[in-house]
Amino acid sequence: MGNPSCPAPMKATSNGAFQHENPLDYALPLLILQICLVVAFTRFLAFLCRPLKQPRVIAEIIGGILLGPSAIGRSEKFLNTVFPKKSITVLETLANIGLLFFLFLVGLELDMRAIGRTGHKALGIALCGITLPFVFGIGTSFALRATVAKGADPIPFLVFMGVALSITAFPVLARILAELKLLTTDVGRIAMSAAAVNDIAAWILLALAIALSGSNSSPLVPLWVLLCGSAFVIFAVFVIRPLLVAMASRSLQGEPVKEVYICITLALVLACSFLTDIIGIHALFGAFVIGIIMPKEGPFSGVLIEKIEDLVSGIFLPLYFVSSGLKTNVATIRGGMSWAMLALVIFNACFGKVVGTIVVSLLCKVPSKEAVALGFLMNTKGLVELIVLNIGKDRKVLNDQSFAICVLMALFTTFITTPIVMAVYKPARRGAPYKHRTIQRRDPDTELRMLACFHSTRNIPTLINLIESSRGIRKRGKLCIYAMHLMELSERSSAITMAHKARRNGMPFWNKKQEDKDHMIIAFQAYEKLSSVNVRSMTAISSLDDIHEDICTSAHQKRAAMIVLPFHKHQRVDGSMESLGHSLHAINQLVLSHAPCSVGILVDRGLGGTSQVQASDVSYKVVVPFFGGGDDREALCYGMRMAEHPGILLNVVKFVPPPGTSLAFGAKLVGVSSNKDRKALEVVDGSYYDDKQQDDQLWNEFLSACTNNQESMTYEQKLVASKGDIEAALKEMNTSNLILVGRMPSVAPLVTKSDCPELGPVGSYMASSVFSTVTSVMVIQQYNPSTDIHPLVMEESDYIEIPDTPRS
Repeated sequence: MGNPSCPAPMKATSNGAFQHENPLDYALPLLILQICLVVAFTRFLAFLCRPLKQPRVIAEIIGGILLGPSAIGRSEKFLNTVFPKKSITVLETLANIGLLFFLFLVGLELDMRAIGRTGHKALGIALCGITLPFVFGIGTSFALRATVAKGADPIPFLVFMGVALSITAFPVLARILAELKLLTTDVGRIAMSAAAVNDIAAWILLALAIALSGSNSSPLVPLWVLLCGSAFVIFAVFVIRPLLVAMASRSLQGEPVKEVYICITLALVLACSFLTDIIGIHALFGAFVIGIIMPKEGPFSGVLIEKIEDLVSGIFLPLYFVSSGLKTNVATIRGGMSWAMLALVIFNACFGKVVGTIVVSLLCKVPSKEAVALGFLMNTKGLVELIVLNIGKDRKVLNDQSFAICVLMALFTTFITTPIVMAVYKPARRGAPYKHRTIQRRDPDTELRMLACFHSTRNIPTLINLIESSRGIRKRGKLCIYAMHLMELSERSSAITMAHKARRNGMPFWNKKQEDKDHMIIAFQAYEKLSSVNVRSMTAISSLDDIHEDICTSAHQKRAAMIVLPFHKHQRVDGSMESLGHSLHAINQLVLSHAPCSVGILVDRGLGGTSQVQASDVSYKVVVPFFGGGDDREALCYGMRMAEHPGILLNVVKFVPPPGTSLAFGAKLVGVSSNKDRKALEVVDGSYYDDKQQDDQLWNEFLSACTNNQESMTYEQKLVASKGDIEAALKEMNTSNLILVGRMPSVAPLVTKSDCPELGPVGSYMASSVFSTVTSVMVIQQYNPSTDIHPLVMEESDYIEIPDTPRS
């Protein structure tokens, strides 16, 4: 007869509700329900935490605690239905398999050669950032054993508390640094190096803690465990690594990685996890070691990350946080003494880590603000901390109360990191001043630099055809293009890994390695070889909320005269315009507000077709409707530059109102900006037109150029007496290849309502499907120094400019 206190094992699958069986009494359907609930709940919390710039791990820890006996799980009915005790083994097993592969990914992110090159500054900060909190952890363990953890085994408890207080979560820190755009600052580099050293030291200490926490009383057992663990690491380095290197070297760039290689690697991760579990230092160590010894060069590691990261971090990892949350009962912290212990643990964790790091940083001559930021960054806990605590709980080293106290400490210290660092440290974006911020300039023979942004392959053919059209024929004033691929910084490990490659001078990094064969970059490299245009490819990885900072900063650092942005809508097959999302719309608005140079928003309707056009085949008709004002002058200057290309015919249409009236026809016009608080607005009404003299001067220059180049430049003047006349005249342009239009000419709005007010009165009309389905439009805003009152880059006349990366 079975033991009545032990529930019968669950069967895997049910026969369904129609067979009068409750699916929740069976392992598989119950597990599916648990996964769906956990993922939906934690993603919802992550959405709520996003405005606070908290990493997703915070939402997942909170979600785990809320689903456990601390909150929702206080309902016995909920707990027994969704998370019954008999299902916990299956849930924890699946969560731990996910954790094995996640730690394999963490190991892949840690580059041991980079750690080997860690400077004395970062090494000192890392060692002190471990030692002082470890000492504080030992002190805390005595206080806890005297109060809430009576009867705990002294030596393992002491080591576990030391590790819990001294650890820095490398993956969570990388996420926070990337979110705050600190990865490429001095603070970011020191923090990442110190955290990597800290991570390795913490895992060694954890191995020691696990070895000491065995139930066997023999003192030789921990020694055997550590010796066997060391032997395993040596075996992995000298036996397993050569096999991984051989597979990586046979995985060539541009060719698919063999499925058998991926299978062997994943099986090795599990086999080594099994080995370390046999040794007694937990299965996680095996996976972590394999990740560390994996060769980081070539496509092999990247393919592995792609194969497993979404499944692991999206599905399995939240399960681990929930399994931790089910063990965490905040209600066990009751009474003045328990809350005092919680306050003591949090204080010691913060004081030891923060003060220790600040003191060493100041001794290493790190500026005080950066030292404070480093102190709080190194205090990041999160996932690795939870792993330590769970192992301690499973090994009966930590009881329910001390476990709950430590989980809340980890949550609190990670939660405060981002807001405190944002408050104390905002790295200055510095740059040298430069003069050519517009296409309109006194000396047209100077080099024209443009920053062309794109989101996907869809933008590339039109962008290359636009570049080809802009190159002119000058021998001295050549065209230099910086092609920037805009990528969203996601929660994926690969995004962080890519961001690690960032250049010293800011978030965008150069794709300068020969082996970095991004298919988007190849298109620009191929065009450069066939033309006289200098094309430099770069990638910006950032959250979409603030990627405009990277665009504007890069434009300043590269001394660009114009930023070219893709319109946030693309044209469908039926000719209608479909939005690609509010985030891309907001990026364009923010760049218009903060750009250090002129900006062009390109409404792409297939300039030159869906493929790159050869230089000899270029045959475009470009039209510039000229109403007057700075933006229209910039559009006309750009058109005149384009007209130098032998394959381009420029037609300029000058709109003239009847005497005594203006093109506004009585309408009051207000410039539209997305950030009214930080950018001065130019208010335009029917009577406003004080720069007519500049318009006339440029128009005379254009007429002179027309006389000398009648084959490629034509013009006409249109007398318009109403808004309808303007619309009719514009309609005649809707079969040309490209229209260059100023963003804010003093013209009456041509559409009564627009979801793209940032395009101005004419651009909003031309971007609509009503206007055309074949004509691409570029809406241009000229840089105006009088409105640039809050620049993102602080100019310093003595700033030493970092030279461009030389082309290979």
